[in-house]
Amino acid sequence: MMLTFLDFEKPVAQLQAQIADLRAANAGDQIDMGDELAKLEAKSAQLLKDIYASLSPWQKTQVARHPQRPHFRDYLLHAFTDFMPLGGDRYFGEDEAILGGFATLRGRQVMLIGHEKGHDTQTRLRHNFGMGKPEGYRKAIRLMDLAGRFGLPVVTLVDTSGAFPGIEAEERGQAEAIARSTEACLALPVPMVATIVGEGGSGGAVALASAERVLMLEHAVYSVISPEGCASILWRTAEKAPDAAEAMKVTAQDLKELGVIDRIVPEPVGGAHRDPELAIRYLADTIDDELSQLAGKDVAALQNQRADRYLAIGA
Repeated sequence: MMLTFLDFEKPVAQLQAQIADLRAANAGDQIDMGDELAKLEAKSAQLLKDIYASLSPWQKTQVARHPQRPHFRDYLLHAFTDFMPLGGDRYFGEDEAILGGFATLRGRQVMLIGHEKGHDTQTRLRHNFGMGKPEGYRKAIRLMDLAGRFGLPVVTLVDTSGAFPGIEAEERGQAEAIARSTEACLALPVPMVATIVGEGGSGGAVALASAERVLMLEHAVYSVISPEGCASILWRTAEKAPDAAEAMKVTAQDLKELGVIDRIVPEPVGGAHRDPELAIRYLADTIDDELSQLAGKDVAALQNQRADRYLAIGA
């Protein structure tokens, strides 16, 4: 698949175009340009590294939304085995924006739950762009309850712009479902590790991220509202989204400093979309490490740790 370049990556895109032209000329038995190619590739790699070393919050938001960034099914394919999907909320129906089931990570059986956005038009529509409906959050509650019964740690992968705001979701109790899901996280009798892998938007993210250990990928974002939504409220125009992103402290680095998250998981240079398998391996190693640290803690200690970390936010 051809890589999609973001607006601020245009200098890298131009260099990559020159490299492609030189390679084509090289392959055509013309003048040997191996040295020139090596110089351009080194320059492109350094430029990419420099750009990603100083991304603004708005640029990080764009990276977090990159269409080729790995999603739930990619993590499932490359990090987990023995996945047994479980569907339905036993109240209304199935929601494919939130997926989950039994899985194995590094030999450890877990309950895996997460948002799936989809990769193309067809899958994005099927998964509702990762925006969960009440039945999705009620399914998550059901799976967390199963995890508690079987003594399995819960792992969640959060990637949503927010819960679905449609009228049918409101009719079926969206706010109540989100609140119940958050409550279920806090009451879990087993370890829980949540990771913001892309966008962590509003209550739709918190409902699956109220864990005792919250991780974030290096270029993910986590906020109570999207920068565009915040800008529309404060300045009456979405064009102020970059200013809103700066003010809202949406980046992993800001949130780590504020104590909202516990650990930042590094991404390959240029973002997770440039080397998805390496990014997934980094995250799998980190989750495994966190679960090992939490293993053996009693129920009261886990629940108190969750409550304490959330009560401390903003203090």
